[in-house]
Amino acid sequence: MAYHFSLLTCILLSIILSICSSLKCEAHLHPNFYDKTCPNALSTIRTVIRRAVSAERRMAASLVRLHFHDCFVQGCDGSILLDDTPSMQGEKFARNNNNSVRGFEVIDRAKSEVESVCPGVVSCADIVAVAARDATVAVGGPSWTMKLGRRDSTSASLSLANANLPGFNDPLSSLISRFEGKGLTERDMVALSGAHTIGQAQCSTFRGRIYNATDIDAGFATTRRRQCPADAGNGDTILAPLDLVTPNSFDNNYFRNLIQRKGLLQSDQVLFSGGSTDTIVNEYIRSPSTFNSDFASAMVKMGDIDVLIVPRGEVRRRCNVVN
Repeated sequence: MAYHFSLLTCILLSIILSICSSLKCEAHLHPNFYDKTCPNALSTIRTVIRRAVSAERRMAASLVRLHFHDCFVQGCDGSILLDDTPSMQGEKFARNNNNSVRGFEVIDRAKSEVESVCPGVVSCADIVAVAARDATVAVGGPSWTMKLGRRDSTSASLSLANANLPGFNDPLSSLISRFEGKGLTERDMVALSGAHTIGQAQCSTFRGRIYNATDIDAGFATTRRRQCPADAGNGDTILAPLDLVTPNSFDNNYFRNLIQRKGLLQSDQVLFSGGSTDTIVNEYIRSPSTFNSDFASAMVKMGDIDVLIVPRGEVRRRCNVVN
């Protein structure tokens, strides 16, 4: 009898694990995931992030973007952190990541600090997610309850990164399609795009817009041309703030820029171009609190994309290599 009971238990457990492996399993993430195994994890991460943002305000935007670019490729699994190996091309050199995505050293620092407190417990994927939240708060943005328990992937994909990450010249229809493919709505997309209220972009990403676009404020284009030469390859890495007015503060000014035709990237301006997202932009201009609330909710949803939980994945000891 005991043998049959044990066999039945094993069969049921196998079925449960199989089902969980085929689903996203967001329900298994929990805000209190580390309360017993690493109670100081969140405070340790927060200290590292506050210090990094204090030293370089731009780092807040970089950490939010790092989380975004991680979640859109294979899910929120820390795959973006992995270095290339002889058998794997990682995501760091993908078209929209190369010489652009940054903040890896901050994540490594947070991981090192957490490892010194409770080794082998907190995943790199969770650290990336928490860092995005804490960085947002550090520059005046909203906070949100962070669900935890993600596991780290043992692989990364250059091809998926090239295929899945939105581009700075994408039309509105493509952006909507990319976000919907990840389970995010148009409203989520506009709210998440509001992260461009902070951060900077390279000349190569907005050169075409400031020299050729017709849906751009003339004075704004002239200002931006002063530090972004027309010739491709000349000054490509020169930076300009995505929000020229309040580049270091998380607010709704990004959306005000759009209705004035002062979106720096084409993928920004298409959010207010006579299309289906115009009304959302106007709403966020009228109500900063609505934008903050929607941004927080969208970040939670994004953090649920295709997460790995036990028994899948691992907790990496170092974020840039598998165990």
